Amino acid sequence: MHELGVVIEVVKTVRRFVRQHQLTQVDTIVLQIGELSSMIPRYVKECFPAAVDQTEFAQTKLVIEIVPAKAICKGCQQVFSVLHNSSTCPECGSQEWGLLSGREFSIKEIIAR
Repeated sequence: MHELGVVIEVVKTVRRFVRQHQLTQVDTIVLQIGELSSMIPRYVKECFPAAVDQTEFAQTKLVIEIVPAKAICKGCQQVFSVLHNSSTCPECGSQEWGLLSGREFSIKEIIAR
């Protein structure tokens, strides 16, 4: 499960941010995870307690926002959900498209004092 290693890196990044900005407490970390990301949100959520155990973030909440996999059809320029349409443009039936979103994995927000 590579999610634990990635979550530990997220915690290290948040720690650097907290020190750089001289914050005292982190209430919430908000992550954005794309539907096509290699990260599985459920596993990220399950790994978080182990990554923050016995750290200054032990009481920090984790919020995960799922970023839908959206594409634009190269034929008709229709924007559509890749997963809900089986990778096929619902407008013209083309399977040639460019990915607009859905592979993200990022720290969107750190709610701290």
